[in-house]
Amino acid sequence: MNLTNIGTVKDILSRHGFSFSKGLGQNFIINPDICPKIAENGNACEGFGVLEIGTGIGVLTAELAKRADKVVAVEIDERLLPILAETLADFDNVKIINEDVMKCDLHRLIDEEFAGLHVAVCANLPYYITSPIIMMLLESRIPIDSITVMVQKEAAQRLCAKVGSRESGAITVGVNYYGTVKNLFGVSRGSFMPAPNVDSAVIRIDLSKEKRLDEDSEKFFFKVVKAGFSQRRKTLANSLSSVMGISKEKVYSALKVQGLPEATRIEQLDMDKLIAVSAELMKQ
Repeated sequence: MNLTNIGTVKDILSRHGFSFSKGLGQNFIINPDICPKIAENGNACEGFGVLEIGTGIGVLTAELAKRADKVVAVEIDERLLPILAETLADFDNVKIINEDVMKCDLHRLIDEEFAGLHVAVCANLPYYITSPIIMMLLESRIPIDSITVMVQKEAAQRLCAKVGSRESGAITVGVNYYGTVKNLFGVSRGSFMPAPNVDSAVIRIDLSKEKRLDEDSEKFFFKVVKAGFSQRRKTLANSLSSVMGISKEKVYSALKVQGLPEATRIEQLDMDKLIAVSAELMKQ
């Protein structure tokens, strides 16, 4: 079954009475080159189990299942279940779980479904929930090797920006704190049905096994990051005093220890400086 052929897709959807949900950000991939590339770049191989988030009609799911030992896909839209039963009928190494991934116990899921396997995450993420899903995967510290996802082009640029550059944001810091990120390839809007109004890109995050900070320091660090970027055009002293109630004098003092001027903004700090300033503030 050719799941990237528009005629085939329309036929399947009409037989099942399926209509696209704008609320769920549904855009199904119809470019035949994309899903094999995501699977190849996303650790879908022998010895790996793949957790997929959102299935569409199973185009990426099928490519992952051809390569990995097992695929478990979490799909929120129950209307897709009968479609997937048809499109993935040839694969005995695929399991679909009808749940919201943001409410799913992923630690338990991985323990139960992927015992003895390395685990990778692959997904074509809805644009509206890209950052929350990525941060949930990172912050939950589930035992995964990599996250390979298709996101809006602008989101990819921010995710892959250099920490300490104008393009960076809180999500940039988060991703670089937990691992290393790479922009793999672009995907034009015409690769989807229905076509979105923006282009996309596929990125991969390789997770680090090392923990940079202890739990309390990490929590404080991310409070500083979120507060700083919530008012990114203000100086760090102004944003931290208004959001976290830290006195400007304390911020000036922490910046001074690092040889930084009082007018420093958060987007000007690289990862090492950010961690150092946060540690100094926590000490105070």
